[in-house]
Amino acid sequence: MERLVIRNAGQLVTLAGSSDAPKTGAGMSELGIIEGGGVAAEGGIIVAVGTDEEVERILRDRWGDPPWNATVLDAKRRVVMPGLVDPHTHLVFAGSREYELEMRLNGATYMEILQAGGGILSTTQATRAATEEELHQESTTRLDQFLLHGVTTVEAKSGYGLTTVEELKQLRVARWLNETHPVDVVSTFMGAHAIPSEYKTDPDGYVDLVVKEMIPRVAEEGLAEFCDVFCEAGVFSVEQSERILRTGAEYGLASKIHADEIEPLGGAELAARLGAVSADHLLKASDAGIRAMAEAGVVAVLLPGTAFFLMAPFARARDIIEAGVPVALSTDRNPGSSPTESMPIIMNLACLNMNMTPAEVITASTINAAHAIGRGRAIGSLEVGKQADLLIMDAPNVPYLQYHFGVNPVDVVVKKGKVAAAGGRRVE
Repeated sequence: MERLVIRNAGQLVTLAGSSDAPKTGAGMSELGIIEGGGVAAEGGIIVAVGTDEEVERILRDRWGDPPWNATVLDAKRRVVMPGLVDPHTHLVFAGSREYELEMRLNGATYMEILQAGGGILSTTQATRAATEEELHQESTTRLDQFLLHGVTTVEAKSGYGLTTVEELKQLRVARWLNETHPVDVVSTFMGAHAIPSEYKTDPDGYVDLVVKEMIPRVAEEGLAEFCDVFCEAGVFSVEQSERILRTGAEYGLASKIHADEIEPLGGAELAARLGAVSADHLLKASDAGIRAMAEAGVVAVLLPGTAFFLMAPFARARDIIEAGVPVALSTDRNPGSSPTESMPIIMNLACLNMNMTPAEVITASTINAAHAIGRGRAIGSLEVGKQADLLIMDAPNVPYLQYHFGVNPVDVVVKKGKVAAAGGRRVE
């Protein structure tokens, strides 16, 4: 079994103690830092965490006297932390939409672009025209960038097919990526991402297709763990969204929801009522919706890159945290409103535009993000028995990661106990 030891961390960020539930409130600032720490893994699983002396003592008992048959990395007094988890992306698609940037700079809104046949519908055309092999190739390039920026697990939504055949195609590609790339890919069915042009005058007919045909097929093939819906004015109403998510739950798909991004429609309240795993975006979420999410334990996945790129007001992260809602962060990687694979810049934006602290953004990008995709017991913290996904950062301490903004601070990425990237390059 392959062995790995990391020694001499200036700050070893463990985030220990929150595997059963995400961190909330003041707990989001508790990082479990060990000065002069080390971590060891065997067979892709963490077997020791502590000071260098404690780790060596454990390994002597487990492996005998050194030298051990292990890869040993010197962290050089830098930050060592869990791999980043991105819990909200639209990873699998074809094409790009750079032409929309100038349209928005000239005043066109997101919904105006969508209603004119751009936006999601433009990407749908390109994705439908692409083969599974082409989608796999394009998405592999994106996953490589995620990996180089420290992401070791990513959620991937469908939603650019908008027919049963094409939605299944996207999800099969996501499964293929999970099988062929170091980054773990967790799949979400999101056939309810937009009303396709062929159903423009019959949105309820499209909802019928989603609930009567798409969801049963997705479940039959075991292609997704979650069901998501774009609950928004001009897209899917609260009532339509509830019907879709309840049907998904009947077929074993846990609920996620794009909620209150453009208008305060009541998506946060719906997420709470359904016991959704997460409600995402929340730029316009009401106070009542936020309180309801706190009571129901719904994770708020905030997407500052989307607000930044759309030049929109940011989500009220401070109010959401202070209400007791667990907060996670994500890139929302997609071709229209957040075309980035950089979780580090998302963390910077969360500090500088949503007033989150450096400690809170670490929590929101690791253990809380893991809970937002049902992986809190397996990843997101450095604890014995968890998957050995971790990073060596080019930073002497946690605050420096947000102070030195707009760069990629990731030096070494370890995935399942093996070095997967180092020095800005993927290691095969």
